[in-house]
Amino acid sequence: MKTTILKLCYTVLLFLGVTLQTNAQDIIGSWEGKLTVQNTEMLLRFNVTSESNGFLSTMDSPSQGATDIPMDETTFIDNTLTIKFNQASIKYVGTLTENKLTGTFYQGGTEFPLLLVKTIKTLPGNTSLPSSDEDLEKLASWNPINYKYSVEDYFKRPKARTFRFSPNGTYLSYREKDENAKNHVYVKNTETNEIKRVIEEKEELIRGYGWANDNRLVYVMDKGGNEDYHLFAVDIDGANQKELTPFEGVKVNILEGLKEDKNHMIISMNKNNPQIFEPYKINIVTGTIVQLYTNEDVANPVNDYEFDKDGKLRGFSKLRNGVNVDLYYTLDGENYELKKELSWKDNFSISSFNYATEYPHDAYVISNLESDKAQIYLYDLKEDKVIEKLFSNENYDASGLSLSRKRGYEMDYFSYEGEKSNIIPVSDYYKKLHKKIKGKFPNYNYSIADVTDDESKYLIFIQSDKLYGTYYAYYALTNEFKLLYNLMPDLIENDMAEMRPITFKSRDGITIHGYITLPKEALKGNKVPVIVNPHGGPQGIRDSWGFNPEAQLFASRGYATLQVNFRISGGYGRQFLESGFKQIGRKAMDDVEDGLKYVVDQGWVDKDNAAIYGASHGGYAVLRGLTKTPNLYACGVDYVGVSNIFTFFDSFPEYWKPYTEIVKEIWYDSDIPEEKAIMTEVSPVFHIDKINKPLFVVQGANDPRVNIDESDQIVEGLRAKGFEVPYMVKYDEGHGFGKEENRIALYKSMMGFYAKHLKQNLKSSIKK
Repeated sequence: MKTTILKLCYTVLLFLGVTLQTNAQDIIGSWEGKLTVQNTEMLLRFNVTSESNGFLSTMDSPSQGATDIPMDETTFIDNTLTIKFNQASIKYVGTLTENKLTGTFYQGGTEFPLLLVKTIKTLPGNTSLPSSDEDLEKLASWNPINYKYSVEDYFKRPKARTFRFSPNGTYLSYREKDENAKNHVYVKNTETNEIKRVIEEKEELIRGYGWANDNRLVYVMDKGGNEDYHLFAVDIDGANQKELTPFEGVKVNILEGLKEDKNHMIISMNKNNPQIFEPYKINIVTGTIVQLYTNEDVANPVNDYEFDKDGKLRGFSKLRNGVNVDLYYTLDGENYELKKELSWKDNFSISSFNYATEYPHDAYVISNLESDKAQIYLYDLKEDKVIEKLFSNENYDASGLSLSRKRGYEMDYFSYEGEKSNIIPVSDYYKKLHKKIKGKFPNYNYSIADVTDDESKYLIFIQSDKLYGTYYAYYALTNEFKLLYNLMPDLIENDMAEMRPITFKSRDGITIHGYITLPKEALKGNKVPVIVNPHGGPQGIRDSWGFNPEAQLFASRGYATLQVNFRISGGYGRQFLESGFKQIGRKAMDDVEDGLKYVVDQGWVDKDNAAIYGASHGGYAVLRGLTKTPNLYACGVDYVGVSNIFTFFDSFPEYWKPYTEIVKEIWYDSDIPEEKAIMTEVSPVFHIDKINKPLFVVQGANDPRVNIDESDQIVEGLRAKGFEVPYMVKYDEGHGFGKEENRIALYKSMMGFYAKHLKQNLKSSIKK
């Protein structure tokens, strides 16, 4: 019996109850115990509360990052507590004796003894550390000026967004926000204009949705930002809603949509082992799942599966010894042969099989095996050889390609990202379409958000550094563009700031790229305060040109924003990426500092008036910047950032653990004495005494990537030295704030923090 015992769903259900007993208060509270499955202990907690005619309960599995999962039925009769969760076939029955419940945990036909002891349920982290709402509101009040655009204008969700055509084009779906900031999914009949709300967003956020076929939508949700995504489906009239993966502590990824099989999808789940993902074919109507491949070598797990459009498993990549990747491929659909032995640093990814030929083993591959920059090839997987190099750029990695299913999988375009995103048309059809779009929207980025199966209707998304984004429908048969929706019509383009690409040399001679967003006052020749904003990741991630709500908010308050694609950033080739390995907190930080020096030398910003702000690795860079160069920055804002590389590694979620050796090659390896010393050197928590500038710390309590302990450590350490640190924690968020009200509260406090600690040139702000 594998550890499938605790697979629960997050769907909110009605609770059933009975009349309260005279000793009802004895059962109310949190009950905690350890369930032993295959010699592995798993902590469980039931939280029992009362209502007018009975009991309610929820369940926590802290080791899985799941909390407050509602149970179906909770009764307490004759000193016996019974809790049921019908959909997952789970039941607990325990007899109360003093402060203990002695009982049995049932799932399916299996029974496990489970002793529960009354305890006090605690929230994640040290709950004594977060600042009060009153203190954070006081911080926000440092920015009292009546600006033309409020924080809400930049960070509220659009009234409607995420438009999608049904595959046949009969329906248009979209998300629309109600008065309570809930973003429901609606479906509009494009012929009758009838509108139906089909998915209601409740307490948990809908993290994403899409069309599975002409009559059914799928969507994903997690619990409070814990990133254990569950898959749901619903008909276009709102009927037949079903949670397809009701497994607690299990994360779902969609691998293949199966356009040729409208009632099925290929997904992966870490259902049998939390560290390993295996593929399943799932029926999106009934929820029936069939496992397609069993990953039996846990020490060397499969980390990528290659399915074709018909749902056939053609190949997979297997992690070997934690750092090598072996590519397996099948010629007969049954036996998988080793084709390539690669390093994890090698890029050899199958973008699509070539369905335009009868030869089944041709594929379009993006690879850097023969070059520094990733290139696109037509590749023979049977013979393991390049047929033809199709696209490359001398300065940037190739990033993608597009095929037309309607036109026999004809190649339409290649893409890459330089200073801006670039599309290189290939087919005659797409060359004409590209010319039409660029002619209609010059100087803007565009992307194809959606296209119907017959290619008669396109959704074109238009954006720039000053335009939040607009959707246009393009009707191919009439050659007509129609404005569908302007996401943020209140943000006037002419009021927004320019995002300017920059290039400079690092102190050791490497060419570094980035962006500077300048408020209007800087364009007049006046030096302005600057927010230095290192990106997250850090490996393989980069900042891009386009509308950035943070940078625009900062510019509206008179602050420039500097974004540096420091070494280890993605898109600039393998050598640039790898030059940042083992340099996190060291040369990668040097690049950020050199970027600041560059924009200071241009006369744009005030060198004595710079803040540093970032999230995830960017949050780490804030803490590292305040300890590495304590006099360079006037203040810092750390958002879900790492403070201690040792504890960061120790708190990896289960599905990260197979990649620990790779992370050690990117960051540092504590088993190597020299690198362990570096880890201590670059972990900010060990250098708290060097922080002498104001710091604001922000954290999501359910963050599975950067545990709340990372923020708690830095706050607790600084306060122990008498250092004032405002600390915002949201207990319904994870790695970054997804809820609108939380995001707005964050930026209000952040803008107050900057107003308090940066010298402002108020003339540069856009005010009423």
